[in-house]
Amino acid sequence: MPVQRGAGRTPPVLDVRQVTKVYGEGDASVQALRGISITVERGDHVAIMGASGSGKSTLMNILGCLDVPSGGSYLIDGTDVGALDDRQQAILRNRKIGFVFQSFNLIPRMTALANVELPLAYGGVGAGDRRRRALAALDQVGLSDRVHHEPNELSGGQQQRVAVARALVTAPSLLLADEPTGNLDTKSTADVLAILDRLSDAGRTIVVITHEDDVATHAKRIIRLVDGMVVEDHRQAPVDGPPPRLASQVVRDR
Repeated sequence: MPVQRGAGRTPPVLDVRQVTKVYGEGDASVQALRGISITVERGDHVAIMGASGSGKSTLMNILGCLDVPSGGSYLIDGTDVGALDDRQQAILRNRKIGFVFQSFNLIPRMTALANVELPLAYGGVGAGDRRRRALAALDQVGLSDRVHHEPNELSGGQQQRVAVARALVTAPSLLLADEPTGNLDTKSTADVLAILDRLSDAGRTIVVITHEDDVATHAKRIIRLVDGMVVEDHRQAPVDGPPPRLASQVVRDR
């Protein structure tokens, strides 16, 4: 069973404690992260920034449970990820984290609807409920008229919106986006950032990994990394109060 800390209070969505990451051994070792500590409360919208080699991609992989730290600890919703075995981590990824990647990562010969249903299928959700929730998620990102289109029939911006819908469909604790506008033109970038803004206003917890200042200006808080260390952490807007019920949660509860 997942190990929980801090029972009796609502834990932060993310609690990163003195996390380090070292690649290689001896003289060939590279210290990618040097004692990172970050707390992200529910409803926050955080941009993690840094140049190439700053450690932001390594940190993203650890936050997404795609890699393990060399030292320190990492909790999601109070669950200590380091105490979980591989199967438990896979379950936690499926239920707690919605991923949005720069390259979209859609399955080519599957419709938008089928792509969005995938995380629910992996989670054992029945076909009828999967379809209902996937349609609601696609409607949230403005693609209710594209549900039966395959990725090659969609623009880059539309593909990324499908990816956002797929990330939302499980109603995760965290939306984790890695350079979500990196492959998009100016208009598509504005469309995707507007969706993230709406989700943030609705109470979603969002962490965006980016090197683009224009993307970071949409966040409530900016964390900047240099050489595997946090060198800046400042807030641009307050975290809102308790989030309202989101559309995907309403669908799921029916």
